[in-house]
Amino acid sequence: MNPTTVAIRGGITRAWLELRQSFSNATDLINLFFFPILILIALYFMRNGTFHQTELKLGALALPGVLGSMIVFNGLYGIANYLVLDREDGTLLRAKATPNGTLAFFIGKIGVSAGQVLVQVAFLLAVGGLIVGGLSVGSVGNWLTLGWVVILGLLAVLPLGAVLGAILDGPRATFFLTLPLMGLIAISGIYYPITAMPGWVQGLAQVFPMYWVGLGMRSALLPADAAAVEIGESWRHLETVAVLGVWSLAGLVLAPSVLRRMARHESGSKVADRREKALQSAY
Repeated sequence: MNPTTVAIRGGITRAWLELRQSFSNATDLINLFFFPILILIALYFMRNGTFHQTELKLGALALPGVLGSMIVFNGLYGIANYLVLDREDGTLLRAKATPNGTLAFFIGKIGVSAGQVLVQVAFLLAVGGLIVGGLSVGSVGNWLTLGWVVILGLLAVLPLGAVLGAILDGPRATFFLTLPLMGLIAISGIYYPITAMPGWVQGLAQVFPMYWVGLGMRSALLPADAAAVEIGESWRHLETVAVLGVWSLAGLVLAPSVLRRMARHESGSKVADRREKALQSAY
């Protein structure tokens, strides 16, 4: 059998096992659903608010954007954090020691990150939809739009997250990654329509995937007249595909070389040095 095929199968198996493990461990479950539950609490208090003089409920407007931010934030941060931690404790080095183990390792991490994001999105969509109401999910077209937005959104952020995980120096640097991501959430029209923000903020937000994934999710889950509060009063599907496509292409081109370089530079001495530094900082 082709070695690459073996590695791909091994990566898929690894992703499935790690995903199952994350749902059988209490700590992993808390980490997985803590943030979505906080979002649901916020949506509960927003459920009766309306946007300006319209009949559009703030909760219904916010939920699709929140789902988009979940895809971007957890997809990007999740895989970056996995790579940093597995590099720190020597898991990557052990994978490197087996034939095509590095490829299987990376496929496994991409798979488990994508799987966890999809579970979180499904949970938020099901429970959040009941809380806020007003979603438009009755047609095949809505579900098709939801599908391509989720897939393209993950393609746009998972390779980028892998690149960040390869270059970030330790868990502390990964923690500081949350700050710019939270900033993007604040300006991307997630909890309040972006058209209510200054023009320069709107322009900045449209550079990054978070706004476009949120816009795509709103186009899939909200009634057509909800586009009135968007830029240009349009869902801009072509622009969404174009921007997310550019981010996907950039990540898929950049990630393999960066990940190969990271794996190539791993050694037993580096793992030992990191463990020694961790022990020193603990005391």
